[in-house]
Amino acid sequence: MARQPRIVGIGGTQRPRSSTELLVSSVLDICASHGAHVELFGGERLAALPHFDPYQPERTEGEKELVEAVRRADGIVIASPSYHGGVSGLIKNAIDLLEDLREDERPYFDGRPVGLLVSAAGWQAGGVTLAALRGSSTRCGAGRRRWASRSIRSNRSLSPRTEASATRRLPRNSTPWPSNSPLVASASAGWIDNP
Repeated sequence: MARQPRIVGIGGTQRPRSSTELLVSSVLDICASHGAHVELFGGERLAALPHFDPYQPERTEGEKELVEAVRRADGIVIASPSYHGGVSGLIKNAIDLLEDLREDERPYFDGRPVGLLVSAAGWQAGGVTLAALRGSSTRCGAGRRRWASRSIRSNRSLSPRTEASATRRLPRNSTPWPSNSPLVASASAGWIDNP
């Protein structure tokens, strides 16, 4: 029997059940439905992490859990809200912590597909934040090709079932919605090949 792929989701805000956390949970639910072992590092777990300090070698249990989960992961999904066109501090802190993987045989995101999601109030903020996440992921060893961006428009609260089904109905390489339309998420829907 083949080993279950391990997919780690990193995303959320300090607000319980935020749209960002629901987005990453939706992706993990789909992965689990295809037989993957999934683990979510949502807003509550991320908020408990201390600020990353590269000069402090001791790590809390929460920091060790995140680093070890990514170390064992076969794929990673990262979701951030767009705060003033940038990645949230919670997500940036988690990505910075993965510096602890630099000496590994498979450093950072090397050899792992990475999916990126951004929740934003408009396509422009979502696009800028997505570009920032792409930059961080590429610098962490994620592949440099096959990005496919899609946008999801919604007037209601996200639920894993409705957003997952909405994502599957999107046309390939769809363009962002007009700026006057409610936009809940701008998402990089293509996995990065990273052999």
